Amino acid sequence: MNFSQRRGLKPIRSTIQKESIDDELRTALWNALTIYYWDDIRDYEYNTNSNLVALLKKFWIHYFKYRLDEFPDLSRVEAEIRNQFFHGQWNEIFDIIEFIVINYTEEFDKNKNNRNLRFIELCNLTLEKHISAYRVIDFLVIEITGEEEISSIEKALEDTSNISSVRTHLKRALELMTDRKSPDYRNSIKESISGVEALCSIITSNPKATLGQALSEIEKTNTIHPALKKSFSSLYGYTNDSSGIRHALIEEDNLGQDDARFMLVSCTAFINYLLTKFNVK
Repeated sequence: MNFSQRRGLKPIRSTIQKESIDDELRTALWNALTIYYWDDIRDYEYNTNSNLVALLKKFWIHYFKYRLDEFPDLSRVEAEIRNQFFHGQWNEIFDIIEFIVINYTEEFDKNKNNRNLRFIELCNLTLEKHISAYRVIDFLVIEITGEEEISSIEKALEDTSNISSVRTHLKRALELMTDRKSPDYRNSIKESISGVEALCSIITSNPKATLGQALSEIEKTNTIHPALKKSFSSLYGYTNDSSGIRHALIEEDNLGQDDARFMLVSCTAFINYLLTKFNVK
C-alpha cells in the first residue's frame, strides 16, 4: 500500500478481477511479455531458426489463421498480437498468454534459459498483485482465487512428475475443468479421484485395487486417521454409486466449475498428504 492509499487519497482495490481485466493489469501483463519475449525479437529478426520466430509463425498460422506465404516481418506480427491484447476482450488476453507458454519451446536455445517458466512466475506475481482470480498453472490459465488452492495443485503436479499414472490424471482433470470452449466438469471430477486411486494402488502395491479397497488396506496399518479415510471413501462412493460420475447414467448434468475445482483441490491435498506420509517419490 503506497502513501496515497494509506492516507485515503487513492482507493485500494478490493474487488477480485473475475471475468475482467482492468487497464493496469492489462499493461502489467504486456510488460511481462515484453521482458521475456518481445524485447528479444529484434535480436532474432534474421535468424529463421530461433524460438521466437517459430513462436510468431505459429501465431500467424494457427492463432490468426493467416497464410504462411504472407508471413511479414516479426515486428508486424508483434503489432497484431499487441492490437488484440489491448483491444480484445479480457478472455482473449489469457488466450494469448496460454498460446505463448504452450507453443514457445527451447528447441534452438543453447542456454536453455527457461524463458517460459520465468515468465509464468512473473505473470502469476502480477496476477496476484492485481487481485486477479486467475493463475497460470502447468501452462494453463485457471480460475482459482485462494493461494492455498493454487499451492495444493502446483505441489501435487510437481511432486508427481515422476509418477506418471497419478500426474496424468491430475493434469487431465485440470485441462477438462479449464477448457473454455467445452469444459467437462463431470470427467474432470472423475480424473481427480482417479489420481488418488492411482497413488493408493502404488502405496498398497496392488494395481487392481479400487480406491475403497486401497484405503481399507492403508487404514489397517494405522497410518491414516479413520476419519480421513472415511471422508475420502465418501467422495469415492459419490463418484461410483448408481447415478455417480463414472457411471454417467443421468443425462442432466448440473455439475459446475465449483464442483470440479473442489474435487481437484481436495484430491491434490490428499495426494500431497499421502506422498509425504508414505514418502512416495
